[in-house]
Amino acid sequence: MKANYVKVKNIHLKKTDVLHYALLIVMALIVLAPLFILVLTSFKYQVVIMSRKPVWFFSPTLNNYKKIILEENFLRHLFSSVTVGLLSTILTLFVSGWAAYAIARMRFPGRGLMANTTLLVRMVPPAVLAVPIVVMWQAWERALYAGSGHSFLANLNQVYLNWINATTVCTSSSYLMESVCPLLNGGLADGRLGLILFYSALNLPFTIWLLVGFIQQIPVELEEAAIVDGASPFQVFRKVLFPLMKSGYAVAAIFTFRIAWNEFLLALILTSRTSYTLPVKTTLFIRESGVQWGLITAMGTLILIPPMLLTFFAARQIIQGMTAGAVKG
Repeated sequence: MKANYVKVKNIHLKKTDVLHYALLIVMALIVLAPLFILVLTSFKYQVVIMSRKPVWFFSPTLNNYKKIILEENFLRHLFSSVTVGLLSTILTLFVSGWAAYAIARMRFPGRGLMANTTLLVRMVPPAVLAVPIVVMWQAWERALYAGSGHSFLANLNQVYLNWINATTVCTSSSYLMESVCPLLNGGLADGRLGLILFYSALNLPFTIWLLVGFIQQIPVELEEAAIVDGASPFQVFRKVLFPLMKSGYAVAAIFTFRIAWNEFLLALILTSRTSYTLPVKTTLFIRESGVQWGLITAMGTLILIPPMLLTFFAARQIIQGMTAGAVKG
């Protein structure tokens, strides 16, 4: 028996545990190595990056970050990414919460089929949906600007444009406002509105499936007691279910925001040059003069920071949410 254990500072470990942790360390190094190279390269000059042999010791520079923030309209594209990510997450959580409640608690024709096939929609790659999404969005733009037959939409769009162009956001001469104004005066035809709607549609299947598991863990007697006390269905959901589903909402919010933050293809198709999200902006550093690896890695490092911080501070909620939604009874 003793041969199967390794003693380390009065701690007895099985040899299988040692191998297990060694394998985990190796896998962690494999995962972290590209991130290390990404961050390291962002502090190099272009000449050092393009050298034939890898350079591990060099004089670091912040020029790549300075150029991105000061010369490449970083705030504008950051605001675009944050707007799309937050609004699509809020819309997804709002709709999926009520849909999950209906599937978990109500009885209606097709309920079982809907519950069992929800994730099948999520398995469809976004690239497959790119063409129909573009066709739908072009039809929406034609409806806004056609005038005849769509006067309400055209008038609504014009009212919004007149209002936003008269606000302080578009009349101020500050650097921040000059960066934000082009993102707001695109009207209802702005591609970011389409991104918010389509990202919400893509993320709904997963969030509904996740939240259904949470609702099913909550005793139905709590809801029945609230209804007996005179609570409406909205009050039952808001005051009884929502506080008990916070960890589930946290998990769903992180996954939804991460997908919207990192998605590239639909953002490339629907947004314009002034409203590109950060992943799309990164591709513009591939120019005729060459690939600006310093700018690409610096932008990649900046893009990594928000989801990493969000995941780090919400790690406990992620673990609680994933385990709670998987346990029955």
